[in-house]
Amino acid sequence: MKALLPLLALLAVTACGIAPTDVQDRGNAPTIRIPPPSKTIYLIKDGDLSLEPADVEDDTVDSLLGALFQASTQPLGDRDTALRGFTYQGIKDSLNPVRRDEIKLPRTSTLTVIIRGEGTLTPLGKAQIVCTAQQDAAYEEVKIVRVEQNRPSRSEGQFTCGELK
Repeated sequence: MKALLPLLALLAVTACGIAPTDVQDRGNAPTIRIPPPSKTIYLIKDGDLSLEPADVEDDTVDSLLGALFQASTQPLGDRDTALRGFTYQGIKDSLNPVRRDEIKLPRTSTLTVIIRGEGTLTPLGKAQIVCTAQQDAAYEEVKIVRVEQNRPSRSEGQFTCGELK
């Protein structure tokens, strides 16, 4: 038995054949980032949606929607818009505030786009708004609300770009 003891000790030390090493830092853990929207807006060309470059300083949804509605006041050449007569009032995000101990992660939500104007907002006009906003992958759906002077606001509906294309 005494002869077996040193043999077992030697076997325990060299059991796997790999020498232990210290902890090594190999960089940051892999993460996924949602890409920001591009600096493009949806206009109409030959009766269909067409992705066109927008003259904006940043790629936030607010500035892209501002550029989309601004385009409706300008001559567009061979492109057009179904948003003439409507003005952009702003956006409201449906995300609840992050609680103190909650980790900030990319989340999806509903974005509310607030517009003003008279007349009918056509399906193509809704598609321009929704598809431009949904270039930001954080927004799962876009709700369009129309505010009117001396009348209550009314919802034009809640959509995804795929539904309207």
